[in-house]
Amino acid sequence: MSLKFTMDVLELLDDPKANGEKVVSLFKDKEFCEASFETVEGEAGATDFVKILVKGTAGKSQGGQAPTLGIIGRLGGLGARPTRIGFVSDGDGAVAAVSAALKLAVMSEKGDRLEGDVLITTHICPDAPTMPHEPVEFMGSPVDILTMNQYEVMDEMDAILSIDTTKGNKVFNHKGFSISPTVKSGYILKFSDDLVRIMEMTTGDLPQTFAVTTQDITPYGNEVFHINSILQPAVATDAPVVGVAITVKSAVPGSGTGASHEVDIAQAVRFSIEVAKEFTLNKVSFYEEKEFQRLQSLYGSMKHLQTLGSE
Repeated sequence: MSLKFTMDVLELLDDPKANGEKVVSLFKDKEFCEASFETVEGEAGATDFVKILVKGTAGKSQGGQAPTLGIIGRLGGLGARPTRIGFVSDGDGAVAAVSAALKLAVMSEKGDRLEGDVLITTHICPDAPTMPHEPVEFMGSPVDILTMNQYEVMDEMDAILSIDTTKGNKVFNHKGFSISPTVKSGYILKFSDDLVRIMEMTTGDLPQTFAVTTQDITPYGNEVFHINSILQPAVATDAPVVGVAITVKSAVPGSGTGASHEVDIAQAVRFSIEVAKEFTLNKVSFYEEKEFQRLQSLYGSMKHLQTLGSE
């Protein structure tokens, strides 16, 4: 199931010539799918932003009203060539996002179409730069976070799963994947009971979650510590965002090669697909609307945390 697609996509992207065109070609004959890419130049090179739409039977793309789930594969790069040879740990988010898109596209062709649209975005760069970070080295990116959000966060997304390798730390000590509390409009909200339930179902294990700090939900560039970029999509939208972190027990550099675990990525893919099935049927809630409104009435807007601040 998800593991097959994960292995196929990982093999495709573990290539110094990996690009958006090769990813888009996976979807060229898929009936209920649209895929495109755009090459964007940055200060440290170029990357291909990929956008994949899997159309639902009553999705907005068809004139319907069913909600749209966004799945973002967040990363700096697939590789750190020529510094490192091969696929780096940081690329897992792209693999997960493309694998989820491919599985959903094949399901749709077979007749298992979702009610709502699923919009998947990521970027493809086999030769990204590296950057210093504690406790282990980070992957950089040819483009900045603002550009990533511009191409990966879409207005059509009613809720977002942001999938990102989150191994370069000593505080998340579980091998597999973990989910964050919901982040919306500058507020860190409670964990979604629905997403916890789906995680238990798809893993057959107790749910694994990870902590989020105020620093993590502010934009890069404000010179405060961020665990990584997993929740950066939340600074560019008012839609609820949940991080899906691919994690390990020890601190692994984002630029480390031979550090991607197919089964762990496939778990995140399977989780994302099940969330897509239920969310587009209005059977999953990322947050409780009444409680969010209550917080706002008591404490006001927190949207200033989505900005670089007043300095």
